[in-house]
Amino acid sequence: MASMLMKEYWDIPDGTNCHHKAYVTTKMGAAVGLAASAYHLVFVPPDSTSEALLRAGKFTFNMAAVGAIFGIASCISAQVREKPDDPLNYFFGGCAAGLTLGARMHNYTTGAAACMYMGAAAALLKAGKMEGWRLASGPRV
Repeated sequence: MASMLMKEYWDIPDGTNCHHKAYVTTKMGAAVGLAASAYHLVFVPPDSTSEALLRAGKFTFNMAAVGAIFGIASCISAQVREKPDDPLNYFFGGCAAGLTLGARMHNYTTGAAACMYMGAAAALLKAGKMEGWRLASGPRV
């Protein structure tokens, strides 16, 4: 599923069709949030079903919001700057997503750190995609 979502995301040129890119990143964020909430519910069992639903919703919706903010910010940055294939657009998107996490936690320090780390990770992801970096080699035949 992750590879299908990534392919759907990379098939759309940067700086175009922002609403669809934001939709795809929202789906990615929701999937990550759903997986995180499943692990959290397994390792920290809730007292009731309603508490389980509340916790699952909190993780899922927060991560979906982070994904949406990333998709919108990186696409709008590409349009405004008129540089669609620039890793700096992804830095801006990652930084906005990190600030969203900080705002959710009501902690400026966490927001600033998440801004830098998520922005750097997103910029490196885009640079690697543009330059053809590979994290692991394929099977040798």
